[in-house]
Amino acid sequence: MDQLTYAKKVLSDIGMPKQQQSDLCALSLLALCDIKDHESFSDASNNWIRIHDIIQFVNTNYASSYAENSRETFRKQAMHHFRNAALIEDNGLATNSPNYRYRLTPEFLAVIKKMGKREYNKAVKLFLSSHESLKSKYASKKAMPMLPVRINNKDYHLSPGSHNLLQKDILEKFAPRFAPNSECLYLGDTTQKDLVKDEKKMEELGFDITLHDKMPDVVLYSADKDWLYFIEAVDSVGPMSPERIIDIQRMTKQVECGKIFVTAFPDFKKYKRFSEQIAWETEVWIAEMPDHMIHLNGDKFLGPR
Repeated sequence: MDQLTYAKKVLSDIGMPKQQQSDLCALSLLALCDIKDHESFSDASNNWIRIHDIIQFVNTNYASSYAENSRETFRKQAMHHFRNAALIEDNGLATNSPNYRYRLTPEFLAVIKKMGKREYNKAVKLFLSSHESLKSKYASKKAMPMLPVRINNKDYHLSPGSHNLLQKDILEKFAPRFAPNSECLYLGDTTQKDLVKDEKKMEELGFDITLHDKMPDVVLYSADKDWLYFIEAVDSVGPMSPERIIDIQRMTKQVECGKIFVTAFPDFKKYKRFSEQIAWETEVWIAEMPDHMIHLNGDKFLGPR
């Protein structure tokens, strides 16, 4: 058997659903093992790896042609299910962090290394015998206290982490001060991308919903002023740069209400780190100084251009 067939076999042998025995899932597994065609599975490793690295690996070593924008497909079809089955673990960072990575669990790596050997069936049985406890073990790493937040008069829970803590501050500290009586049209949780997404309202305002992947972290709408607040919550990446504004303007070119662009930071130290990347004629809000804002140039403060 070739390596791809072997990878599909082990996914079948440990009981993964048929959808997770596909070429994409098998190739993902080979990338996680760092096994190229004709290499021995006994040399498999479980180094930390990004989805970007997985795509590069399978395109280079297995004549695939997955586009860079297929990361979400890999995440949903392969990585999500692999993690739930204790085949892999992540490093605990926010999914939008550039340092977010996955690796094989040591227990599953032990199965992979026996591929093609007499001990393989024994290794599979050993893994399956402790499978439920392994799932509990690795799931417990994700069982951290959630962040309660009230959005549009409904109770939600954000997954833990500094990025979502900043988003909570935006809703609870920024909005009452600078966008009173506004409603949240969009908010993306680090593990549930579209936690709040009012497509009906956005379409009424003129959003091009087909470009929703360009959405900033938080979108607020003030009916009183007919203003939209596009807010990037910056913990590790992604201030309101000129490029981001172009993306948002393209998505909202039919929108007639006023547009305000805001970059939110947890503290002044983080703001200084990203200050040179922020576009002119935008606003900066810092959670540790919630009553104040920084306006970058222009003749107006906190208003649409």
